[in-house]
Amino acid sequence: MTKKEKFKLVEAFIIENREAHYRLAYSYVKNKETALDIVQDSIVKALNSIDKLDEITYLKTWFYRIIVNTAIDFIRKHQRISLMEDEILDFYLPNSVDQITDFDLQEAIDQLPPTYKTLIILRFFEDLKIDEIAEVTGLNVNTTKTRLYRALKILRIEVGEDFL
Repeated sequence: MTKKEKFKLVEAFIIENREAHYRLAYSYVKNKETALDIVQDSIVKALNSIDKLDEITYLKTWFYRIIVNTAIDFIRKHQRISLMEDEILDFYLPNSVDQITDFDLQEAIDQLPPTYKTLIILRFFEDLKIDEIAEVTGLNVNTTKTRLYRALKILRIEVGEDFL
């Protein structure tokens, strides 16, 4: 496959899945503009390193890996500061028990170490399969399963057994 053909496929994939890419970046930084910046940086990185994509069948996991790494790099550079917009803050203000529980879960996910947080987000928010998550994270499948179960165990302790 030529570079031009790869470029067109990557471009179509990015446009088709832009909401999922934004959602993934947003799940890390909790800020609209920052998430958009992360997606934009990820697109630039992907297009600059398109030659590294050997198999087009791995396009999704390859690009997700770029987004996850870009988001984690941003968090490291900005010392885990996450900004929250006013309308999101209003959404999370306790009006009901369900909102409090959702907030507790989101807070517990945010407190996880980056490797565990990535696994939870990819599995339950992006609905990736275990083997796809392993590809995105660069881990083998068994390590991915073990870490995912460990992350769930931590969340059960933090949020409570009943919720999960």
